[in-house]
Amino acid sequence: MNVFEAIRTRRSIGKVTGEAVSKELIERILEAGTWAPNHRRTEPWQFFVMRGKGRNKLAKALAEIARLEAGEVSAEQAAELLTKAEEKVKRAPVIIGVAVQPSDKPGVVELEEYAAVAAAIQNMLLEIHGLNLAAVWRTGEQAYHPVMSQTFGLGDKGKMLGFLYIGYPAVKELPEGKRTSFADKTVWVDQA
Repeated sequence: MNVFEAIRTRRSIGKVTGEAVSKELIERILEAGTWAPNHRRTEPWQFFVMRGKGRNKLAKALAEIARLEAGEVSAEQAAELLTKAEEKVKRAPVIIGVAVQPSDKPGVVELEEYAAVAAAIQNMLLEIHGLNLAAVWRTGEQAYHPVMSQTFGLGDKGKMLGFLYIGYPAVKELPEGKRTSFADKTVWVDQA
């Protein structure tokens, strides 16, 4: 498969089997991420690979965030939130948290650090597709919550940019991809 075909045929697939993904395949996915472009070679990404019971680290953070958002909850309600979060993280046999650790080097633009990590995630998603695996990039307010940063030791400037839920596809037919034509989003500038 050529690169353009890989880009056009990659899909976000959230339904995966429980079959384990080998460490070797996970390492290939991680390596693909490290080849993303990044200004000044800051390599601002940080990866957290969670498998098996290790996924409960994420579940505990999700449950704590849900508890904080709910306000006062009973011990029974808190336990229910944890159970719900544990079910969420069991949707895939491997989850990779991808965080940005912006550089403190002079002249580094923080926005470029975020862009570099997003490019790393795209590289990872393309490698996942190339390995005939399935993945979905899960983001949202919970990923960016201070509890998530604290749980994963990201410090003052680090931020979690999302979680890649990865496994073998549980679906045979992939949805057709649709995008707005580039022509609708492009301005050609041929003269000053």
